[in-house]
Amino acid sequence: MRTPLSRVRGLGSARHGTGEFIVQRVSAVALVVLLALFIVVIVSLNGESHAAVVETLSSPLVALIVLASVLVTTVHMVVGMRVVIEDYVPREDVKIVALIANWLFSWAVGLTAAFAILKIAFGGA
Repeated sequence: MRTPLSRVRGLGSARHGTGEFIVQRVSAVALVVLLALFIVVIVSLNGESHAAVVETLSSPLVALIVLASVLVTTVHMVVGMRVVIEDYVPREDVKIVALIANWLFSWAVGLTAAFAILKIAFGGA
């Protein structure tokens, strides 16, 4: 049974399914554009020297494209894996450990990549 208030808020039984659904879809659409740009940048750097790659990645526009690609991919990954873990891991203790590991791994990947991109962008490479 659902109350009228829950129908208005769009909340399911777990109270976050709609939000996760929207985040997954919006991040997927954003990734189509961002990863297309990311691939163009990376392919254009194929065979270039280290100095040329650093110079290109130091450009503010290119750095923002690469950083946005990494961060949106990380958000998409953590939400997608959370849904898979919540839906398909039957044991509650394993589920909690998997959710924590997913969160920590995603943060580690996102922060490491963001640090590397920002280090190059601000001339620390």
